[in-house]
Amino acid sequence: MQPIDIAKNVVKALDEKKAQDIEVIKVSDVTILADYFVIASANNATLVKALADETEHALEQKGVRPSHIEGRATQWILIDYASVVVHVFYQQTREFYSLERLWQDGERVDLATLLQDN
Repeated sequence: MQPIDIAKNVVKALDEKKAQDIEVIKVSDVTILADYFVIASANNATLVKALADETEHALEQKGVRPSHIEGRATQWILIDYASVVVHVFYQQTREFYSLERLWQDGERVDLATLLQDN
């Protein structure tokens, strides 16, 4: 599965579970860490975990497994799919770390194009 397809599936899973402020940043031109960062947030720690679990489940259904997961018991869960890194935050934690600002040189991807059915 291509990185953009992974990002699309992540966005759809997060959107279906009512994640807040979903952002996709194409970072392949500014780092070798990944091609895309997907960032989303929730109002409580339980929902942060539910969003991460749903993301992992949705991609496993497509045969894609994460290479690493960090922060299962925290307010910031990172799911690493190598070419796509998913960050699910508790809202206040997201504001504190402000990844969008840190990766502002990356290209913002229009969510409407990712949420379209093919």
